[in-house]
Amino acid sequence: MRLRTAPVIVAALLAVACGGSPTAAPTPTGTPGLAGRPASTASLQLTSPADNATVTGSVVHVMVSLSGAQVVAQTSTHIQPDRGHVHLYLDNQLIYMQYRLEQDVPVKRGTYALKAEFVAADHVPFNPRVWSQQIIFTVRAA
Repeated sequence: MRLRTAPVIVAALLAVACGGSPTAAPTPTGTPGLAGRPASTASLQLTSPADNATVTGSVVHVMVSLSGAQVVAQTSTHIQPDRGHVHLYLDNQLIYMQYRLEQDVPVKRGTYALKAEFVAADHVPFNPRVWSQQIIFTVRAA
């Protein structure tokens, strides 16, 4: 299976801009680089596309299920454990800072890894980080 990878420089810039590394794995005990950040009450799940799905066309419709929290549209430094944003990562590269639970993502032919993270209203991760499971899907030409 071929997975695309983001250039290291772009990934590093995105990590700095969004407060964490998109390749960091979730940990139940917290993330050392996020010491002092609050924990969240949220849990997150990718509901579409399905793991190992084959998608035809140039757009994949991504749907996320969020429980124990809600997505807010405004950015704020007033952090609450049940309010925040959803970040989507395609092949460990931040592709969208989502203010809702559905998004159409442009794709080309190939195999991709997709995951989502629930972050605080300031776009910085909670501690521990709130990740969805990672799913793999394949896009074929229409």
